[in-house]
Amino acid sequence: MNKTKLYWILQVLGWLGYALINLLFVSLERGISSVQVGAFFSLAGFYLISSHGLRYVIKKHNWFNRNLGQLTWNTLLALVLLAVANTIAQIIINLIFDTLDPAIDFRPVVLAVSIFVSFLFYALWVMLYYLFHFLDNYNQSLKYQAKINEIQLNHLKSQLNPHFIFNALNSVRALVDEEPAKAKSAITQLSNILRFSLMMDKKRVIDFENEFNTVKDYLNLETIRFEERLNVKYEIEPEAFDYRIPPMMMQTIVENAIKHGISNRVKGGEIIIKCYEGLTDDLYIQVKNSGQLKSQPFIKKKPGEGHGIANTIQRLKLIYGERASFKIFNSGNDFVITEIKIPKQSLTLG
Repeated sequence: MNKTKLYWILQVLGWLGYALINLLFVSLERGISSVQVGAFFSLAGFYLISSHGLRYVIKKHNWFNRNLGQLTWNTLLALVLLAVANTIAQIIINLIFDTLDPAIDFRPVVLAVSIFVSFLFYALWVMLYYLFHFLDNYNQSLKYQAKINEIQLNHLKSQLNPHFIFNALNSVRALVDEEPAKAKSAITQLSNILRFSLMMDKKRVIDFENEFNTVKDYLNLETIRFEERLNVKYEIEPEAFDYRIPPMMMQTIVENAIKHGISNRVKGGEIIIKCYEGLTDDLYIQVKNSGQLKSQPFIKKKPGEGHGIANTIQRLKLIYGERASFKIFNSGNDFVITEIKIPKQSLTLG
């Protein structure tokens, strides 16, 4: 609903409710007359117009852009002035409807009580108006931050896409040079990989099965290229296929395992992909590869050095907040394990 329309609905209903509640109490005490009805509705109309006038002043002079001290002082001064004006309006309304009793209504105590009660009603209105304003601003800030996160996420994916395609093309190029007979099958697998890489630009998360199939295609290409130097094993629990994960995330850590592990070893090595559901409904993706971790590969030492692991960590943070985790560590003297924990539900970004 439009905020201006909502404001007027609340204004009218609020001050109408004020008039009806006062009439109810009067009727319970001594009954009501048409004169009293007219007087209370006139006073409610003055409250509506005067409170709207305060809103106009607040917006026109940008009170919310001032510091807390100035805002507080301006608000208190406005409330006092409105309370006095409302008391004068009550006298005029009583005079118009011939319900004014000067002997009682002009007594200092009566005037003071009238000003104080009016001050309280205006203070309640201001409190609700300020609360609505700050909550609305907070909501807008959340939407803005979500949009910024979305832009950052798309930027990360745009970095990853050409990086991935470049690696895949390198694998096919090696096949064409070394074993042309196997190149045809490899090109088919590459086309599947490229199709998937285009899809990743449109979705924040995808089915685990789609990501897993792409990883298998990629490792098939690498297995042909590395021949007996690369051995691949899969340990995938059926529950893993119930999850949705960010596209290219498993693929990225597999590429990292090839680049920093297998390709650096003369005898090659082994890659074991293990995916299982934890006790807290989280998906654990582990990529275990031959090699040893000597430094943190996700800390970029030179500008433009690469995006793989750093990209993965940033995407996990943007999508899941603190609910996801990333670890990379040595396992014994011969293996490195990269582990990602992904929650099953409740994404941070909508």
